[in-house]
Amino acid sequence: MRIGIFGGTFDPIHIGHLLVAESVQHHMELDAVIFIPAGRPWMKAAKRVSKAEHRFAMAELAVEGRLGFSVSRVELDRPGPTYTIDTLEHMKSELGHEVDLYLILGMDSLRELPRWNQSKRLFELCALVGVSRPGYDDIVPAWLYEIGDGAYENVTLVRGPLVAISGTKIRTKVSDGESLESWVPKLVEDYITEHGLYGP
Repeated sequence: MRIGIFGGTFDPIHIGHLLVAESVQHHMELDAVIFIPAGRPWMKAAKRVSKAEHRFAMAELAVEGRLGFSVSRVELDRPGPTYTIDTLEHMKSELGHEVDLYLILGMDSLRELPRWNQSKRLFELCALVGVSRPGYDDIVPAWLYEIGDGAYENVTLVRGPLVAISGTKIRTKVSDGESLESWVPKLVEDYITEHGLYGP
């Protein structure tokens, strides 16, 4: 079985995330994609992040009715900073070692990979899939040299949909009182409104 692991802050999850997941699922012939909202993302420790329960609820609403998509609480229920290596080890244990994991990363995240905790060991637990995004069209080999020989060759590039949507832009639109139509699923927009998220 081939399972995609798609982690992120998801503050909020948006159409761009869903299109990327669908693209990777198709290109890599994945049986499923698991979205994993970050608990306490260590790389965003200095930034304000919405409560975990809101981000998890929005992710669940976004994948509702989408075949093969699900959301996991693994990082929300684990205390301390969020490290991808811990998540992958947990998923291997939970799903079984016969399952092949594919870690889905935006190209901007891939560029930061050498800074990640135990980045070299990631390649032992999963296959890495880099997804192009606006401003990052291709993998630069030098990004991964620090990790070790063969790191660059062991990343698969998927030229995903270049959708210029970001959580920052969405939060700004909400603060300015603008509609989120075509930016997030309708259920997510309704949730944001109901709970007063991202207001001024």
